[in-house]
Amino acid sequence: MTTYPNYPNPTYRTSRLARSRTDRVLGGVCGGLAERYGWKSGTVRLVFLLSCLLPGPQFLLYLGLWLVIPQRR
Repeated sequence: MTTYPNYPNPTYRTSRLARSRTDRVLGGVCGGLAERYGWKSGTVRLVFLLSCLLPGPQFLLYLGLWLVIPQRR
């Protein structure tokens, strides 16, 4: 089996999506997404900020996720 050094390790995934309590800047949405999928939280935040340069409801999506995704216990 071939291993890839930069591929996210699936053992770091949590069983469900939840907002982060430790890795948060505003609501913990980007930190929670990063924890769930094994990404770096800075990368998720950068992608979100870059997407805000495009037309669309990115801020409304963030607010909606903040309301829908539960807080990690």
